[in-house]
Amino acid sequence: MKFGAEILKQADVLGNFSEDAPRVTRTYLSKEHRLAGDYILSLMRDAGMTANYDAMGNVVGRYEAGVPFAPIVMTGSHQDTVRNAGKYDGLFGILSPIACVKALHAQGKRLPYTLEIVAFGDEEGVRFGVTLIGSKAMAGNFDPAWLEKRDANGVSMRQAITDFGGDPDAWRDLDRRGEQHGEVVAFVESHIEQGPTLLDEGLAVGVVTAIAGATRMNVKVTGLAGHAGTVPMTMRQDALAAASEMVLAVERYCCENAGLVGTVGKMSVLPGAVNVIPQDVDFTVDVRSENDALRTQAISAIRAEFTSIAARRNVKVDANPFFELKAAPCDESLQQQFATAIKAQGIEPRYLPSGAGHDAMEFPSVCPIAMLFVRCGNGGISHHPSETMTAEDAEIATATLLHFFEQYQPPVFVPDKAQRVDRS
Repeated sequence: MKFGAEILKQADVLGNFSEDAPRVTRTYLSKEHRLAGDYILSLMRDAGMTANYDAMGNVVGRYEAGVPFAPIVMTGSHQDTVRNAGKYDGLFGILSPIACVKALHAQGKRLPYTLEIVAFGDEEGVRFGVTLIGSKAMAGNFDPAWLEKRDANGVSMRQAITDFGGDPDAWRDLDRRGEQHGEVVAFVESHIEQGPTLLDEGLAVGVVTAIAGATRMNVKVTGLAGHAGTVPMTMRQDALAAASEMVLAVERYCCENAGLVGTVGKMSVLPGAVNVIPQDVDFTVDVRSENDALRTQAISAIRAEFTSIAARRNVKVDANPFFELKAAPCDESLQQQFATAIKAQGIEPRYLPSGAGHDAMEFPSVCPIAMLFVRCGNGGISHHPSETMTAEDAEIATATLLHFFEQYQPPVFVPDKAQRVDRS
């Protein structure tokens, strides 16, 4: 086995860099971020890359092209985790391309483009409540107001970046949209599926068609508290009963309309007493789809149903979106090239969308994007210690990625006019 067993060993090492071992928790700009980043740097340099931290704490490795004036292909994923995480979410998308570079370097082989691998410092948003920090900075989507956000200990992001040895005011310098950095022609990401589709179909890898967009809402239902023993059932203004019907309405709508998933993940009930009718209920709604129009239509329909339920139950409801992320379609040409690389492993390509967000979804403003999904076991569970993958699947996925890198032909870059020339 050329790749798989070693990648899993490396993931085990990275799993030890945790804020609450034996659980795996690693947040942005923490001591554990530094330990993991230093280890990733050592792997990159050992593979034959130049590598260092950038101003925001991302680890960036470069395998220079074998030709002058070469464009750049970016790849990578995130090295931070959720709390009590698994060992492969994000990290596999860093370790797998490093293994590819190590194999190329051992052969003395260079590519017709510079391959840049990024271990993004924060994708999960655990510490500061802002997701995709590293990739947003590189894609020109970073909001400098986020620098003033504070963690649970009152430390601002600005201070944390400074303490880490970075430069919080240099985020603009990371923007890869400008050709002064070299022309970035593609961003590709390898990632565990975080779902059961490939597992259920007996497939090691698959081609991602699009990364789903998402809308999140805060919903507040206001009824009237009353004694649990004295208010007749027909006279109640029970906020929890109404909210429960609303939760089921979300589930029903997303079950009946293909291409959607909907989740109510948080709920609070007040007064919260066993003998008092609930008066105030707050809950969240998360609706996702790879089709933005379908998602927008769903949010409108769900809010209308909430209003109808509230009127019938004589309660008030306010449903206000607080987060929206557009879907990121994957480039069709890159999808086909991944499909060809999968066929080279003797596997029939399977196309599937990603319901989870990924760093790649920030890069359509820079270049075409693509993703390779890798099967995970245990029912496809992720964001949990029982997240797993096999060395055999890591081997197949890395061989697929290496085939893609070796066969990909970037547009010709003309340095004096900064134009692309079609090879055909």
